[in-house]
Amino acid sequence: MFHPKILLLLFALILSLAWLSSSGIWKKANTNLARSTLKKHDPAVNTIKKLRSKADDAANFIKQKNFNENICFLVDMSLPSGQNRFFVYDLKKDTLQNSGLVTHGRCNKNWLEGRKYGNTVGCGCTSLGKYKIGYSYNGKFGLAFKLYGLDKTNDKAFSRFVVLHSHDCVPETEVADDICQSDGCPTVAPGFLQQLKPVISRSDRPLLLWIFE
Repeated sequence: MFHPKILLLLFALILSLAWLSSSGIWKKANTNLARSTLKKHDPAVNTIKKLRSKADDAANFIKQKNFNENICFLVDMSLPSGQNRFFVYDLKKDTLQNSGLVTHGRCNKNWLEGRKYGNTVGCGCTSLGKYKIGYSYNGKFGLAFKLYGLDKTNDKAFSRFVVLHSHDCVPETEVADDICQSDGCPTVAPGFLQQLKPVISRSDRPLLLWIFE
């Protein structure tokens, strides 16, 4: 048998829950929580959706060019530079394998506000388009990989010395502010380049790097 005080507390609790339900406060709180959760995850969801669409297009291109059909690199320049926007995409599993920070070109300015793209020698800008990742070498910034532009928007990449390399100015993890800018090269963090190195080196066929926005 319950003690009278316990029964009284249970009765008061039931009345309170009934009032909250009828007043709509409970429903409103749940709705606000759902909205805030959705808003928080929207950017990630949209990014994955966009990457999957690009990966489908990349897979079709890769088959035609006899590139590596398992892995490709996708770079979304529409994202803030302080967010991961260099993606290693597993085409067979249709999943994101890895990601890291990457610079965009400053177009010969001290600091480029927003985005601007170019494909002329000396422009200092990022060139949008598909690239074939070529041989590795040790250059001014250490390990680097030659890039061959495959589109009209980036077919001057090799003559512009646009390569995939690393620099200490690029953080290893995401940051709140923008990161440094390059002279057109997709520049990553040193640690991230070391993660990309075996992926590139072990591939028996060319790898696709696609820079888009």
